[in-house]
Amino acid sequence: MREEYFKWYSPNLNREIEMLVFGHAGYPVILFPTSMGSFHENKDQGLIESARWYIEQGLIQIFCPNSIDKDSFYNKNIHPVHRIQNHMWYDKMICHEIVERVKNNTHAGKVAVAGCSFGGYHAANFAFRHPGYVSHMFSMSGAFSIKSFMDGHWDDDVFYNSPEDYLHGLNDGELWRMDIILGTSNWDICFDANLKLSKVLAQKDVPHWLDIRQDREHDWPVWREMFPHYLSRIKFF
Repeated sequence: MREEYFKWYSPNLNREIEMLVFGHAGYPVILFPTSMGSFHENKDQGLIESARWYIEQGLIQIFCPNSIDKDSFYNKNIHPVHRIQNHMWYDKMICHEIVERVKNNTHAGKVAVAGCSFGGYHAANFAFRHPGYVSHMFSMSGAFSIKSFMDGHWDDDVFYNSPEDYLHGLNDGELWRMDIILGTSNWDICFDANLKLSKVLAQKDVPHWLDIRQDREHDWPVWREMFPHYLSRIKFF
């Protein structure tokens, strides 16, 4: 299984970013880390290994960028205005420095996005903010509101990065063409968040799959089961 390491200066973030890329060809999958996770977390926790067959067959290529959560949502030393601004620069980095460069690697001209826990938030938020770029969104035990990170602060930037809130008014036709999966379990600490987002999508008649696993914890073992299952839904050719 081919593995490459990249490091570059991001003009959007004004800092260096690191990323691992797995695979030699195939459908591009942007895989976000969990809360404050590093670019190698998904490898370290076996999520990449769970997708080995798809990678070695040249069906997918997985891009694992670093997060900047420590400087955005989890940075209590700066005002919430600056937290959300830092995240928006991160969103621009993902969009312009990664997605726009790899989305045409296959015929679809789009990417799949995925993530576990807070990575599930990142996947969902990117997909719903940029539906024209995303064909598949696989959230595994994600949560979809950022109010708890904002210490009561509320403005348009917070609103438009909180899918639970802005999805109600989103009417981009690409949303109805996206393959959306909300993976969770009845023991998941984010179970209610997934039920709530599923209800919002259902009210808009947006096709999606609320995949509820039974008696599983909010942890890597169930995510390693979900990820290869969800990848099988991609139309590779």
